[in-house]
Amino acid sequence: MAMLTPEQVKAIGFASVGKNVQISDRASFYGANRIEIGNDVRIDDFCVLSAGEGGISIGRNVHVAVYSCLIGAGRIKVFDFANISSRVSIYSSNDDYSGEWMTNPTVPFGYTNVSHAPVVVGSHAIIGSGCVVLPGVTIGDGVAIGSLSMVRGDCEPFTVYGGVPAKRIKERSRTLLDVADDFLAGRPCRGKNVI
Repeated sequence: MAMLTPEQVKAIGFASVGKNVQISDRASFYGANRIEIGNDVRIDDFCVLSAGEGGISIGRNVHVAVYSCLIGAGRIKVFDFANISSRVSIYSSNDDYSGEWMTNPTVPFGYTNVSHAPVVVGSHAIIGSGCVVLPGVTIGDGVAIGSLSMVRGDCEPFTVYGGVPAKRIKERSRTLLDVADDFLAGRPCRGKNVI
């Protein structure tokens, strides 16, 4: 994976971009002037970020893995330390599937009934590979979403969800908050993965 240089990242025209941002030269951005990216963010190959009116805001230390997309006219906000695994789709806009209206972006606005709603992904949340997150969803801090889940409702903080549609499975440990405090303070890692 080839990463863009800082100059190339700046040339994209983001609303704001932090330090130490790693963006693949194979990622695509639409409405870049409505996309904010924090420090230490990594966006991998074949990701698509398409920001409508509401824009997209990505906090610090966020990873957006290969083939993921964040798309829509509603605001998408991803807080610090969130992890969006590969092939995740986050939508803040949705066509009307009722058959009462036409669908797809090639049809003029008056013939469609697209709805828009903000999406929030909380700090330390992890969204497993292949998940779909629908408009209007708030994924609370520390939530873990199992792979291949469809999230159509809000998720309570520090809880594990999975399935189609995603349902609550169990509580998730909050110990990661202590580890994050150590990281932010520059203290050595206390975990078992110390090198």
